[in-house]
Amino acid sequence: MKISNTPNNSNAITGFILLGFPCPREGQILLFLLFSVVYLLTLMGNGSIICAVRWDQRLHTPMYTLLANFSFLEICYVTSTVPNMLANFLSDTKVISFSGCFLQFYFFFSLGCTESFFLSIMALDRYLAICRPLHYPTRMTGRLCTNLVVSCWALGFLWFLIPIIIVSPMSFCGSRIIDHFLCDPGPLLALICKKAPVVELVFSTLNAVPIIILFLYIMGSYALVLRTVLKVPSAAGRRKAFSTCGSHLAVVSLFYGSVLVMYGSPTTEHKAGTQKIVTLFYSVVTPLLNPVIYSLRNKDMKNALQKFLRI
Repeated sequence: MKISNTPNNSNAITGFILLGFPCPREGQILLFLLFSVVYLLTLMGNGSIICAVRWDQRLHTPMYTLLANFSFLEICYVTSTVPNMLANFLSDTKVISFSGCFLQFYFFFSLGCTESFFLSIMALDRYLAICRPLHYPTRMTGRLCTNLVVSCWALGFLWFLIPIIIVSPMSFCGSRIIDHFLCDPGPLLALICKKAPVVELVFSTLNAVPIIILFLYIMGSYALVLRTVLKVPSAAGRRKAFSTCGSHLAVVSLFYGSVLVMYGSPTTEHKAGTQKIVTLFYSVVTPLLNPVIYSLRNKDMKNALQKFLRI
């Protein structure tokens, strides 16, 4: 990676400047306190689900194993951005090193891609449990569940090696300011010395392809689930089926609703303020709400959490 300075900037560039949320010092401190609380609540909520699944024998099933892994993923996901954001609120320079910026870019988007894969296999699990209940115990075995989890992590982290390999050797010119709270590809590519439309198209396509394909797969799976549930003769059976799927659908809606706005179209451009708000929603707010959604709509999980919290 090469860095060139403009004539007005003769000082050696040691990293990019993340503007974050520009406001007076008092506002920065208030934002620091607010996001500190959000971060701690996210860690506690998702950590409680992991512990509940680990210690309650009744939850040692593929569905809850996937949920525990998903909660661990959410902890990693929010940790890829919030600690640096908190440090940025208290920093006067708001500088992030080049290596730190690219590492954040890689981990943030790899974890986001991994989340898309996880939501897909969770939809597969619900499809098999509801549409193929007699075959579910023999198909969704512990070994298959483990293989699916490992595959999600591997595919998610391999997918975004390509953008890192493409962008890391490039030269950056002029301003080192990124009008965002993380190293997002849009503002980052804007700092490249020589504009490369092909590179931007590759970035956009690599973002959009897994998001759109996996979203269509999830929606297709739940369309089949809905068709099967509507055929259930008893109202109690339908309520039970909807309760097991409702929380997952709510999480899918929260995550994909915001992600599709940002990355669903290869040619979509957004203002900096819109980028920050939408990114903040799916990267910080969604991991905070997920434990609440799963615990409120799932009786078994609610009982396990109550048991765990009384220990």
